[in-house]
Amino acid sequence: MRSASADKGYVAHLGGLLARAGRNDEQAFAELHAATILKMRKTVRALLPSSADLDDILQDGYLKIWRHAASFDPARASPITWMCTIMRNTAIDALRATGVPTSELDEALAIPDPADSAADDEFDYALAEPIAREALERLPEERQRLLALAYLEGESRTRLSERFGVPVGTIKTWLHRSLLTVRKDCLGQAHAVTVAA
Repeated sequence: MRSASADKGYVAHLGGLLARAGRNDEQAFAELHAATILKMRKTVRALLPSSADLDDILQDGYLKIWRHAASFDPARASPITWMCTIMRNTAIDALRATGVPTSELDEALAIPDPADSAADDEFDYALAEPIAREALERLPEERQRLLALAYLEGESRTRLSERFGVPVGTIKTWLHRSLLTVRKDCLGQAHAVTVAA
């Protein structure tokens, strides 16, 4: 795991590559691509059914990043957050074009990726991580598995429905309620820690 100073250096490096790409520096863009392709692939894969053409969407997403690199503003987002947003939107657009319903993606996209926020000094991840882990561990084992499959493995609601033997609507309800439970538990624990401090 990188230290805070290493995270800042990594973010600054990616920001520099984006700035150079915004000035049509192809070498910088190639470096940016090499440095981020695994993260971008993971981001897109989490949103797509297995039949979707992952490579085409990644190519479209990187083309958009290249075209809009000059508009990247490091004061508004980290490079990874900005790039992931473009990739997510590209994947959702591709799904819409094929007629696949995308409304259930809203829940998944609302969950922040800690790796996207490496430059955010105001949030104490060292404090939050054990609180979140404990909240997740308090869920029934089946709900823990459901959340992991949906949000870490990127399994579709349809596939989860087949796996758990319940309708898709039930899967959506379970996911929604589980997330609300974890959120409420985290907020309660965070408040208790703040008051104790």
